[in-house]
Amino acid sequence: MTMQHRNLFVFDIETVPDTDAVPNLTGFSDQDVGARRKELEQYHLEITNGRSPFPRQPLHKVVAISFLEAEIDHANGHEFYYLKELRSGGEPGFNEAQLLQGFFHYFERLKPRLVSFNGRGFDLPVLKYRAMVHGIPSPWLHQAGDKWNSYSSRYSMDWHCDLMEHLSDFGASARVKLSEVCAAFGFPGKFGPDGSKVLEMIDAADVQGVRNYCETDVLNTYLIYLRFMMHRGTLCIEGYNRAVADVIAMIKTEGIERQHLIQFMNAWDTACNGQFSL
Repeated sequence: MTMQHRNLFVFDIETVPDTDAVPNLTGFSDQDVGARRKELEQYHLEITNGRSPFPRQPLHKVVAISFLEAEIDHANGHEFYYLKELRSGGEPGFNEAQLLQGFFHYFERLKPRLVSFNGRGFDLPVLKYRAMVHGIPSPWLHQAGDKWNSYSSRYSMDWHCDLMEHLSDFGASARVKLSEVCAAFGFPGKFGPDGSKVLEMIDAADVQGVRNYCETDVLNTYLIYLRFMMHRGTLCIEGYNRAVADVIAMIKTEGIERQHLIQFMNAWDTACNGQFSL
């Protein structure tokens, strides 16, 4: 089945280790959360020969899902993107199941083109595993498209464009970090807290801070996507500059009540020396 997606859905997630799974995984029965986290780290150090304590995808608990939605239009052989919203799913008090239910319900209704940075390797697998933990279905994710064009097809960027994969030619060159691409392109990248601080922020009950951070990662991902689509010829220069202007207009409109957007704008201004458009 072929289809022309009408919307972009640029997304990112933030997670913490799933300590509830530790007794089933290793038999470690201590109820202390800190002790369970150390047990989970030790388990992953052992199975990776000391290379990484980072949990594998099923053993993450989702604490934030942020996304940007843009409408896709077509004219004169090019695509044009019109920003509709940037937000985080649910409310800060939502539990993981509620966040996942909202995400997959929205996804099934929108049927969008997904855009991510390492989404095929991390974000989407985590979302699928955790949805199965809670018994949440998502048939469209698995049944839409065909053998060559679907959300599961690695090379079908019209369905899911994982920028880490496409920019590296699927590993032919180094898979670089989001912050590295942003530094080269004059985008804000990481400023303020980064992913390593998420667990600390959750422990301090700063869920809104995590959501704000996740939204700035989504904005960075969208800006990289715009530059990539311009490079490919999918976006013309006019379309690129219009999409960038939409982002700036959104920040100016919503930044009064969402200070992390103003911080993003200030960091962007510094990174690009005030040259936002091409």
